[in-house]
Amino acid sequence: MIFNYIGNYSLIISVIISLIIIFLSISSLQKINIQIKINLNKLIFFQFFFVLVSFFSLIILFILSEFANITVFNNSHTTKPLFYKISGTWGNHEGSLLLWLLILTFFIFLYFLNSKSRSIKERLLTLIFQEVIIIGFLIFLLKTSNPFNQVFPIPEQGLGLNPILQDPILAIHPPVLYLGYVSTSIIFSSSLGALIQGNVNSLWAKHIKKWILISWIFLTIGILLGSIWAYYELGWGGFWFWDPVENISLMPWLSLTALLHCILVLEKRSLLSSWTIVLSISTFTLSVCGTFLVRSGILNSVHTFANDPERGLFILIFLFILVFLSLVIYFLYEEKLKSNNNNFNLFSKESSILINNWFVMYFLSVILIGTIYPIFLEVLSSQKISVGPPFFNKLIIPFLIPFLIFMSIGPNLDWIKNKNFRKKIQLIIFFILNLILSFTIIKIFGKITLTSTILLAASFYLFFVTFKDLIKKSFKNNSQVISHFGFSLLILSIIMNSILSKEIVTNLKVGEQINFLENTISFKKIESSSESNFKSLVGYFEIDSKNNKKFLFKPEIRIYNQPKVITSEADIKTNFFKDRFLVINLVKGGNYFNVRYQEKPLMIWIWLSTILIAIGGSINFLKRYEK
Repeated sequence: MIFNYIGNYSLIISVIISLIIIFLSISSLQKINIQIKINLNKLIFFQFFFVLVSFFSLIILFILSEFANITVFNNSHTTKPLFYKISGTWGNHEGSLLLWLLILTFFIFLYFLNSKSRSIKERLLTLIFQEVIIIGFLIFLLKTSNPFNQVFPIPEQGLGLNPILQDPILAIHPPVLYLGYVSTSIIFSSSLGALIQGNVNSLWAKHIKKWILISWIFLTIGILLGSIWAYYELGWGGFWFWDPVENISLMPWLSLTALLHCILVLEKRSLLSSWTIVLSISTFTLSVCGTFLVRSGILNSVHTFANDPERGLFILIFLFILVFLSLVIYFLYEEKLKSNNNNFNLFSKESSILINNWFVMYFLSVILIGTIYPIFLEVLSSQKISVGPPFFNKLIIPFLIPFLIFMSIGPNLDWIKNKNFRKKIQLIIFFILNLILSFTIIKIFGKITLTSTILLAASFYLFFVTFKDLIKKSFKNNSQVISHFGFSLLILSIIMNSILSKEIVTNLKVGEQINFLENTISFKKIESSSESNFKSLVGYFEIDSKNNKKFLFKPEIRIYNQPKVITSEADIKTNFFKDRFLVINLVKGGNYFNVRYQEKPLMIWIWLSTILIAIGGSINFLKRYEK
């Protein structure tokens, strides 16, 4: 149990170091002292070191199955594989927040090492804001969510980790997602520091852009990993279901995407400085808000961990204080934002970025309202409702069409003013051709609607325009074209997937078969087996396709021993054209199994396009890092 005490006291020491850092930073703002700067470097390192010691202490407790530690008792078991014992460290409320804190301290340490080109006062202000956030999370951990609390008498066994979280992808999903979430704190702190100093200019934009890219890249990859996990683990058979926790991760990504484009304009033309500061505040607020909604247990989702109102109240108060103080600072120092916001031409690259940012803000507002409205309704009227895909689709899809069109046109315009009218005419003709193409495709598959035709045309339009840019432009000098092409491929794959997907849900018992889309689905047999921490039932299905090809599927039902939970493991056959997806569930009171079979076109391209988006951002980051 020595590691329990080491971990706990390391957090207490970190609080003391935070207070000292804030005191020295405020003192040195009055008079810059070189000795204080050296001490700050050491203190920031030691703060990170002690949080790292605390985190590794918790990992060791999980590996040793020290059930005297309440976090280990609630989330581990002796029969759990070692890999899931380690990943179980952050697969719970307390451990995940300790991971959040570890990344917070690591990033401020990196920032202080890599921001020497900025003014001392700006760096100190950034450090103060960051340390306020760190202290808030430290107090939150120690007061309401201490991962080193003990339980007496010491139990012989733990309660185990939720089986649906025992997955390789989900083991790495939280750390990657948190790298995206937490790095927004540096953007938040730096933007406030630059605002107070009156340094929100092209030089600051060039400096902070690499932090925006870091956050955006990791958040993109984190969302991708979560989506892939949900696809094959939860048995939904799709890439996105507007689950509240899915929405929580999407909102800061949308805000970050808008911020990234604003930084481009600020760097090139010293415009949109107000947009940049507001989006910096909003992005971090959404990241912390996501922590509040998920970790408080308010959201009804398979991803949520905690159900303690005290925890949720603490984060809510902390979030309110951060937002209130940042808005006060913004309004007090807004006059220092020097930008010629009136110098916009309608047919220019910066205008198209601004227009698309308004669309992104609309999408963000729809998702925010759809996610939190059920919470407020339940609080005010005790009435429970669920907001699902129909709500989001009806409000987002009509506005997605002009968004895609503007996104197609914008990168082909020039800064300040576009004078190439011939290029505009070519783009219009190109769109008309894509409209004819999409109408032909939809007519072939018999799903003709005005909205689907125009939406598919807009997605084809964006795809072909970005593909042309990808071929013509150099990757190194225009790495954003890779991300734009990846996004166009993502949208096109999603729309085609939605239009062409087929599904059957039925009940079958061993020996039965059913016909579906000129395929014959035969339930051959069921076999059982045992592993260290679960028993499984494996169903054997054979699908004879219309071209006389046979596919053998082996979906699985797992019955875990601790905790006693039943999960369904889908079997998926993937190629470059479509996924064949089959999952089974138990049906009570008989020998029947519920069978869901889906054919999902272009699923692999949804994942590959998201990877392409992240690659584009990574190339952009590495190019700037070299400079």
